[in-house]
Amino acid sequence: MPLKIACQMDPIDRIDIRGDSTFAILLEAQRRGHDIFYYTPQDLALHGNTLRARGATLKLADMANSPFELSNHRTIDLAERDVVLLRQDPPFDMAYITTTHLLERIHPKTLVVNDPAQVRNAPEKIFVLDFLDLMPPTIITRSLEDVLAFRAEMKDIIVKPLYGNGGASVFRLGPEDTNVAALVELFQGVFREPFMVQQYRAEVRAGDKRIILIDGEIAGAINRVPAEGETRSNLHVGGTAQPVRLTPRDREICARLAPKLKRRGLLFTGIDVIGPYLTEINVTSPTGIRQVKAFGGSDIAVLIWEAIERKRKQR
Repeated sequence: MPLKIACQMDPIDRIDIRGDSTFAILLEAQRRGHDIFYYTPQDLALHGNTLRARGATLKLADMANSPFELSNHRTIDLAERDVVLLRQDPPFDMAYITTTHLLERIHPKTLVVNDPAQVRNAPEKIFVLDFLDLMPPTIITRSLEDVLAFRAEMKDIIVKPLYGNGGASVFRLGPEDTNVAALVELFQGVFREPFMVQQYRAEVRAGDKRIILIDGEIAGAINRVPAEGETRSNLHVGGTAQPVRLTPRDREICARLAPKLKRRGLLFTGIDVIGPYLTEINVTSPTGIRQVKAFGGSDIAVLIWEAIERKRKQR
């Protein structure tokens, strides 16, 4: 049965449809006959007990020159939708957090994917700390003394903001690097929060796996290989997607995560694995599903909608 969908996402005219997971999910929704209402986070408003969004009906075409069409611009009551997709990218700031509080007012009667309360309580670089035994050595700090001591022990480290995304502001500091104090000073000035410091893992040169899980179950994976001379493997900064096979260790990590993901209502997640280590759990706006399909893997957009429709029937 067709569903009434709303999608809260970044401005659609700014996305690259060739690799965008939200676009793929919406294409599959359209193929299934679901009605799609599109809006951006700033168009969300609460009027008394009514959560409203200003937006438009969205029609899509998988064509680079004319990928979408907006019509019937209007304001709707989101509680009258069957499903709301929470799909804007980080930064995971107070603006983002506020939208989760607002969407929580209509969930679960209107199914919000992922569960907004759990998205708020599971930022990528915080939630992963529940699994420290699966991670490389990691500290969360704002202290230069801590960073210097950690580097003295680990020799080679990565410093990254706690609520960043897409590889932005990720730095590698080797054992002889003289910029530690300057970088920590910069982070202290730019970010109010502490930041993450991890042991650098040389295995990243062979790739950083993105494993996608649907309702806690493995749906597919790709390998993201850093460009020459680059530490970061993110596709946004020049990383190259490659097909990959999962190892027994990868499957062990996924099995450990599955019960907690299901319990939290995190239907669509993407985890990052370097060598034998889990580094992040992405719950806000996971990516990679078009790349998985391009290399002959599952059509994850189909699996996402099967899971959503199954949850709707259960309710």
